[in-house]
Amino acid sequence: MPELEAPLEIGGVELSNRLYRAPLLECAGEGPDAADALIDELEPAAEAGAGLICQGAAPIREEGGRVAPAMTPVSDPEFTASLSSVPEAINSHGGRIFAQLDTGGLRSMETWHAEYRRANPNLRQLAVSRPPWPLRAADRLGFLDFDAHVLSTEEVYDLAADFGRGAANAADAGYDGIHLAGANMGLLQQFLSPFYNRRDDEFDDGVRFFEVVYDEIRDRAGDLPIIAKVPAETEAPPGVRPTLSADDAVEISTRLDRIGYDALVPVRVSTFWDMSIVRGRFPDRAWRDPNFREGYVSAFGSRWKAALVALANRIEAFEYDFEPAWNADLARRVRERVSVPVLLEGGIRSREQMDRLLGADGSPPACDAIGMARPFYAEPRLPARLLDADSSGDSGGVEAVCENCNNCTVPQVTGANGVCRTPEVMAERGELIREGAYDRERE
Repeated sequence: MPELEAPLEIGGVELSNRLYRAPLLECAGEGPDAADALIDELEPAAEAGAGLICQGAAPIREEGGRVAPAMTPVSDPEFTASLSSVPEAINSHGGRIFAQLDTGGLRSMETWHAEYRRANPNLRQLAVSRPPWPLRAADRLGFLDFDAHVLSTEEVYDLAADFGRGAANAADAGYDGIHLAGANMGLLQQFLSPFYNRRDDEFDDGVRFFEVVYDEIRDRAGDLPIIAKVPAETEAPPGVRPTLSADDAVEISTRLDRIGYDALVPVRVSTFWDMSIVRGRFPDRAWRDPNFREGYVSAFGSRWKAALVALANRIEAFEYDFEPAWNADLARRVRERVSVPVLLEGGIRSREQMDRLLGADGSPPACDAIGMARPFYAEPRLPARLLDADSSGDSGGVEAVCENCNNCTVPQVTGANGVCRTPEVMAERGELIREGAYDRERE
């Protein structure tokens, strides 16, 4: 069975190994310095050896659909061309970079970010169907702000074309592949989910939308690889139904394989944008940090609303406690049914885990490649410690220093960069730097 260092081909593009940086929020914005910010964020992982970098959540439209502040869109050809130095930097180290395309739908900032909503009063959320009752209730109570526009059949085709145009812009800028953000309550998940999708046209089957998006990308961007996240809504709160089961996710994966998708990323998620996405401890330090206090008020509308969001965050931390490799069982089931590579991410922290999940230690494999996300906020050059580790020796104990405390993620609602803010973790990284643990360059 392959080891982490073994090459992997995805859609005709060869990766030098099976370790990748999963999509995160880079918060690089869309100004003249966006490319430099992305290089600063992403190049260390490629320089340290990661075979694949996934640049996170690029909006496909000029207005609306952004899921968080300071996103970097691919909707404008001229602006996207200005990002060409990003894939050049990654490729110069032998790495590959895929652009993740996204649009938020009911999760967009015009729903939940109070200051953004005030600054953009004419923006309407794109919706697959009328918002479900829990979201309408949150709107009536003043926690969210909905002015949803349900897409007509023709508008769904137009939206798919925007995915194709965004992919073409990314391809022209030199990106090696496309990653579709099919989870985390984005519009792609909303098409797949029976909780959101109650249409009565051809798109009542959400896979049909993925098929049209695939065709648009192929027509406009050529043969570059296309991978997609596939959600199982197994973490939805009690009483929230109907949802996508694990069986549904497996079946969706087999259909995407037949359509022609080049790799799949099965994930267990909720119907909502909650801590099921990240799991781990309540980020107490981030919520208490006075540097972000006003930013939370701007995002959520008032101090008391920010306090309620923090309380909900605390409750969810009990429900969605950290679980090692929480998507492994689902990935294994999908891998048994499809002919394309299956990528696994979510709660993977050690080289020993990676070897087991890849089957390199003789275990039944769960996947073909391993992704990590939050640990890269703590260790931008993490691959240097993980690759070439001998799992039969002392280096078999190599694992990320990330403590799953989530202090890196919550401040991003204010537009802050995703960086580790936990002193104990930073101290451990500092010691590793002094020991030369990150001094690795690709050959």
